[in-house]
Amino acid sequence: MWIIEQPGFMLLLVLVPAGVWLRHFWHGRGGRLSFSFAIWGGTGLQVKSHGTKVFLIFSALVFWSGVVLLIVAMAGPVIYFRERVYLSRGVDIMIVIDESPSMAALDFKPMSRFDSAKKVITSFINGRSHDPIGLVSFGKEAALRVPPTLDYDVLKERVAGLSLMELGDGTAIGMGIALAALHLRNSSADHKFIILLTDGENNAGEILPETATAVSSNLGIKIYTIGIGTEGDVPLEFVNPETGKLYRGVFKSGYDEDLLRNIAASSGGEYFSAMSHNSLESIFKTIDSLETRGQKVKIKTRTEPKHRVFLLLGMLFVTFDYFFRKIVLREVLP
Repeated sequence: MWIIEQPGFMLLLVLVPAGVWLRHFWHGRGGRLSFSFAIWGGTGLQVKSHGTKVFLIFSALVFWSGVVLLIVAMAGPVIYFRERVYLSRGVDIMIVIDESPSMAALDFKPMSRFDSAKKVITSFINGRSHDPIGLVSFGKEAALRVPPTLDYDVLKERVAGLSLMELGDGTAIGMGIALAALHLRNSSADHKFIILLTDGENNAGEILPETATAVSSNLGIKIYTIGIGTEGDVPLEFVNPETGKLYRGVFKSGYDEDLLRNIAASSGGEYFSAMSHNSLESIFKTIDSLETRGQKVKIKTRTEPKHRVFLLLGMLFVTFDYFFRKIVLREVLP
């Protein structure tokens, strides 16, 4: 926010119109008249060039703009900043999302399950403040996309860039949980949790979901599990990233609800079932409200002086007017 430290100097701006009138319009402004040799025709003092008139007006505008800038510089313009300084540690969060082919199911119209999940995750990130958030995705294998970070812009870019089947066509739930827990292990936060989104059954990976959950629980990490999708025959459409081929079809949808319930119960979290985009939004809002912690914040203020910029520009404009009139317009200046 811009502020003026010495606003009294701004009253000098009232004198600018008077200065313009005295210099350019007052007939008794002096015995000497500045004019350009370029407009002298030998028979009178009549301006014959419309281009010269334009140059004279331009030069005057530059001069008076410089005067205004110098007055503003004297008034002491500064930019006023207010910053929030957090005095307490935030909550550490890892989001673990399934990117197996079944997430391309089109029962979250008008989006697929995967696109719906990415949109809701982005909204969740926007709603947090000073909470480090990380991202893990899994298919047949699991991969860390972003470690816990406060750079939410980078995190949202990575969420938007997720694609189906980059990690194979399996569902390694245990690997996803284990990798997320690994990156929360050394966290100094008093509270940390994982949000797991999947629409399938664990059928890949070297680590069982029960084992990964036990490790997470021992580390004090709570797990919220979300089962995505409706049961029964569901239309599906996706592009295989390896071959570039488009696949369309219908598959029998279903996930291991008992497993997700046990994971949540064992870690002190909760299990949710999302059968539409709206229900998925509501689930994330519920988790957000359950896991919002009060934080100590101090408001810090600072100012950044900007008078030098106005001073330099003002001097430049006034100097430009002098040399422009003397060299370009070839006026005899007092």
